[in-house]
Amino acid sequence: MATTKVRSNVYLDKQLKEEVRSIFKEYGLSLSDGINMLLGRVVKNKEQIFPKELNIEPIYKDDPDYELIKNAKKYYKEHSEDYVDFNDIKWD
Repeated sequence: MATTKVRSNVYLDKQLKEEVRSIFKEYGLSLSDGINMLLGRVVKNKEQIFPKELNIEPIYKDDPDYELIKNAKKYYKEHSEDYVDFNDIKWD
């Protein structure tokens, strides 16, 4: 069975992308092949993609907080300078 491929644009951290590309290359995978493999695992294991201690739950359109989250994302896009990048936080 042939797989239909589509082009998709995503924004990646430059250094992270190069590190991941190097790791995939060690296994004979292109970056595209590796990302497709990881996305397939997300679909297969969708209930287990985040560690339980993060307590992250899916948000659906009928969720009471859906509009709040939608507006927060919109605000972030317009005012990203008001936010801290998690990569800049020094964790213990």
